[in-house]
Amino acid sequence: MKLVLLTFVGACTAGAITNHLKAQDILGKTETRVIGGRPPVPDAAVPTVTQKLMHTNGVEYESIYHPKFKDHSLRITKPKICDPSVRQYSGYMDITSGKHLFFWFFESRNAPDTADFIYWTNGGPGCASSTGLLLELGPCRLTEGGVNVTHNEHSWNTHSHILFLDQPVNVGFSYSDDGSRVDRSEIAGEDVYAFFQLFFARFPEYASAPFHIASESYGGTYAPHAASIFHKKNRELDASPIPRLTRINLASVILANGLTDPLEQLATVREYACHGPYRVLDPDGKECSSMKRGTVVCEQLMRACYKFQTRAGCLSTAYYCYSQLYTPIEKTGLNLYDVRKRCSVPEYGPECFPEIGWLENWMNGEDVKRSLGVDPKLTFEACKADVSKEFALQADAVRNSALLLTDLVNEGVRLLVYAGNADAMCNYMGNERWVSKFANAYHEEFVASEEQPWVTRASRREAGLVRTAGGRGSTAGNVTFVNVFEAGHMVPYDQPEAALDLITRWILNVPLTDD
Repeated sequence: MKLVLLTFVGACTAGAITNHLKAQDILGKTETRVIGGRPPVPDAAVPTVTQKLMHTNGVEYESIYHPKFKDHSLRITKPKICDPSVRQYSGYMDITSGKHLFFWFFESRNAPDTADFIYWTNGGPGCASSTGLLLELGPCRLTEGGVNVTHNEHSWNTHSHILFLDQPVNVGFSYSDDGSRVDRSEIAGEDVYAFFQLFFARFPEYASAPFHIASESYGGTYAPHAASIFHKKNRELDASPIPRLTRINLASVILANGLTDPLEQLATVREYACHGPYRVLDPDGKECSSMKRGTVVCEQLMRACYKFQTRAGCLSTAYYCYSQLYTPIEKTGLNLYDVRKRCSVPEYGPECFPEIGWLENWMNGEDVKRSLGVDPKLTFEACKADVSKEFALQADAVRNSALLLTDLVNEGVRLLVYAGNADAMCNYMGNERWVSKFANAYHEEFVASEEQPWVTRASRREAGLVRTAGGRGSTAGNVTFVNVFEAGHMVPYDQPEAALDLITRWILNVPLTDD
């Protein structure tokens, strides 16, 4: 759901496999099979991907092994919960180092043979992607208290396949056997790439679909790292195709209320709090005066952090900036993730949303775990403080991830950045500012662009303002920013219809501002 750096006071904090014949379902069978329709041949030039049946914790899995990823395997089961009307898969990617990453996939409700593919991850660092699934944009949403789930008519799998991955390790239902951990976004991205190579080897029917990496909050840091790795691997495959490796059809990166360029974003915290669309602080009060001085110092420290990239220097910078700029807002008692609301910490916890408790109640149900193929002894937590701490100690949150996106955008990968205007943590002003400073082939066009109203097609409601570059007005753009009205940190939670309208137009690559 959000970005939490508990060390500080607060922070803003996807050569194709050519055989597209579906592999037969082997659940209930005992033999080992080969994916791809060709039998194993001794000394064959093309390595085989194998699948076999296994049982763990009383759950029957299909297990996938890839010769190019010998340290990774995939175990898959078929849940029937949340949205039984669509094809689902869940399970784990197991890594020999003792890491196990949980995933949950839903096929598109409409036109699955031609649908795009969305990979979604939440942020934190340390927050489970089930948060996005069950509170925001998945096929089902929680009922009060987490007793049950109900159909979500505005799910993002309305027109797209969508896969939720709990990453890095130890987040959500992901776990490690021996304390293995990940504390930097680039390492997390390598695991994500390996996961999708195994997933698309098993399910080649999805492998050629346009692939969109979408992430929220600290995902503004995660997603550029993953996208950069995918892009680099695609270049390598273009230069020298490798049998059984998929060239993932990376179409776009979608950053939702993200933390991407901290220098530019932190510079707007005071502006948002003191002069933003919601009254957070008195612009003539002492807090705004103090934050003005703090912003100047923070910018100086951030520039030094960017220049020298020392862990110690960046750690002290993070502590100073987040404490100086977010503490005054926090002291108001307002919800940093939605300043229209109060935050009752004892009642709602540090995330400020009672639904987080509902999420944990439902995910920890015995029937839910059994259906998803999860060890019944595992306890689901929406956000893990120890994961957040590990990333914080590496100063991961004060690195400029926008730099990773330049080559991608210049070579045709589209970029969508959107932000709810009631979020103080990763506010829309900071997101618009970093996109305006972002070096890419469309920079001058974006800087010269003007805001245009975005009106949803279903309700004909003005849902926000759009700035875009590229596409000559006939597409959704190559670099696009959207300021979403009346929404906090989790836009699909607050504005489900508008969020579906936005993502559908983006996936279809049609203008966001047409009538």
